[in-house]
Amino acid sequence: MINMRESKYLEYKENLTSNTFLKTVSAYANYGEGKIVFGIDDSGIVIGISDPVNECLNLENKINDSIKPVPEYNLEIQDDSTIILTVFEGMYKPYLYKGKAYKRNDSSTIEVERLEYNRLVLEGSNQSFEELTSSDQQLTFSKLSTELIRVMGIEQLTKDILKTLELYSDQNGFNNAAALLADNNHFKGIDIIRFGDSIDEIMERKTFENVSILSQMEQSIQMFHQYYRYEKIEGMERKSVDKIPEKAFREAVANALVHRMWDIPASIKISMYPDKIEISSPGGLPAGLSEDEYLNGQISLLRNPIIGNVFFRLKYIEKFGTGILRINRAYANALIKPSYQIFSNSIKVILPVISTDYNLNETEKMLLAFLKNRNNLTRKEIEKLSGMEKTKIIRGLNNLIQKNIVQREGNGRGTRYKIKK
Repeated sequence: MINMRESKYLEYKENLTSNTFLKTVSAYANYGEGKIVFGIDDSGIVIGISDPVNECLNLENKINDSIKPVPEYNLEIQDDSTIILTVFEGMYKPYLYKGKAYKRNDSSTIEVERLEYNRLVLEGSNQSFEELTSSDQQLTFSKLSTELIRVMGIEQLTKDILKTLELYSDQNGFNNAAALLADNNHFKGIDIIRFGDSIDEIMERKTFENVSILSQMEQSIQMFHQYYRYEKIEGMERKSVDKIPEKAFREAVANALVHRMWDIPASIKISMYPDKIEISSPGGLPAGLSEDEYLNGQISLLRNPIIGNVFFRLKYIEKFGTGILRINRAYANALIKPSYQIFSNSIKVILPVISTDYNLNETEKMLLAFLKNRNNLTRKEIEKLSGMEKTKIIRGLNNLIQKNIVQREGNGRGTRYKIKK
C-alpha cells in the first residue's frame, strides 16, 4: 500500500482505460512539474499494469495525439509494474486538451477560467500584462513628469524618455504600464478602510482609483501620517513619532503596486486598525517563486518589471526584490514583528503598531526574559530555569506566538522557542 496521498503534484490511476489523465497532463505542463502513477487503485493499493511496455507506447500515443502543443514528459516502468509519467512545465503555453487548458486544484484537475487562460497565452508568448498595448492612447503624465524632474533632474518628460522607460514604442504606442502611471486610467487602485475598536465600526473609507499609481501611493502615505504619526515634545524640541515605521508602510504599499496582478479588476486593500495595518494585494506569488524565496527577499522574478524599474528610478523602492527585507529591517528593534500571509490569489502584509507594553501578563514577561538571555530553548529547559508549571508555560508561549513575538521551531520533544528577529 502506498503511504503518499494524492496531491497537487501527484495523481494515481488504476489503469489507462480512461483518458481523464490527459487533463492532468495539461495542468502540469501549464503550471508546474507533476507525476501520474498508473497501476494504483483508489485505496492506494499497488496492482500494477499487466503489460507496462505496451502501455507506455499507448501513453505516448495518447499524449502526442491529444495535447497541443506536445509537452515534455518522461515514462518509467517500476519493479512493481507501475508506470510513472512525469510531466514537465513547458515554455509554449497554453497546453490544451480538446481545446481547453487545465490546472490542479489540490488533488483534482479543473478547467482554467478565461482570465487565467489569457495569462497562459501571454506567458507562452513571453509577454506580461503591463507590456500589452493600452486601450487608451490619449494619456497624460503630469504626476510622472513632476516626480522625474524632482528625483532625476530632467528638464521635461519627452517621448524619448518614455521609450527609455519602456512605456512607449513607435510601433504599439503606450502600454498598460504607461496607463497605470498616467494621470487618468481605467484601473482599480487602493481602497483604504480605517476601523474603530472592531471591524463593525468603520471610521473612514477612501478609495483612490482611475488615477496614477504614483498619486495613489502619495495619498495613502498622507492618510498614514494622519492616523499613525503624532508629535512628541522632548525638551525644547517637537519631534514626529510614527506608531508604525513609515519606511515599512511605504515599502509595503510600493511592493503591492509593483507586484500585484493588474489584470484582476480588484483593489489593493489597506485596512487600518488601532493596533496594526493590513495591506492585501490581488494575485499570489509569481509562477516559479516559492514562499521561502519571497519571505527571504530572494525575488528574482518580477511580475511587473517596467513599473518596478520606474519605482526604482524614482527611489520609491531601493532594490528589486528586497521589499520584505526592508520591512523587517524597519522593525529591527521592535518586540512584535511584521507577518505575512500568502494565499493562491492574494498576499497580505501585516504591520503591527510599535508599543512598549503589548499587554503582556507577568508569565509572558518572564518567558521573554528567559528567551532574551538564552534564546532558542525547549519547553523543558524553560521549565527548569523558571520553576513554572508546564501548563502555564505552554499557555504563555502560545500567547507569545499568537502575538507574533515568539516563534516555534521543530516538532515533538525537539521543539524549541525563540524571539522573532
